[in-house]
Amino acid sequence: MRWLKPLLLVVALAYPFAVYFGLQVLEARVLGGILAALLALRLLLAGSKFSVNPGVYTVALAGVAFSLAASIADNPDWFLFSPVAMNAGLLLVFGHSLISPPSVIEQIARVMEPDLPDSAIPYTRAVTGVWCGFFVVNGAIALYTALYSSLAVWTLYNGLIAYLLMGTLFVIEYLVRRRVRDR
Repeated sequence: MRWLKPLLLVVALAYPFAVYFGLQVLEARVLGGILAALLALRLLLAGSKFSVNPGVYTVALAGVAFSLAASIADNPDWFLFSPVAMNAGLLLVFGHSLISPPSVIEQIARVMEPDLPDSAIPYTRAVTGVWCGFFVVNGAIALYTALYSSLAVWTLYNGLIAYLLMGTLFVIEYLVRRRVRDR
């Protein structure tokens, strides 16, 4: 059972590649059913962890919904809109936290540093805003790839380039945060 959770995490993270390679050998209805079941199992096994991070729940739920839609409609195009929905869901979660504090980044920061000083709150709000901007741009590109690109380009962007961009944003934010802290 220990291997199941990491395997399901890999499936969730590699969703675009699972779609790309899965469609080479399976019909959309079969692949959609398999992916929906695996992602739903991931949701069930994660349980209460998602109450701490509704963004992760939103992403997994979008994968289940679009995989089910692809399966029911037997249409692979439904898979392509999952990254768009994921970005929209994360934008809603992060954006709502700006309207109804604490911001998502503040919540994450408080897990790492329970005695987060009040002076850090404007910074965490600003970083949450930056992530909102990222989700808008990334979601727009995901939509473009879903509507106008080949499956290979969609997979490359949503399965690799988007993750590299997220990682780059994480690294840049970390370096900026260190500079801000040093001041």
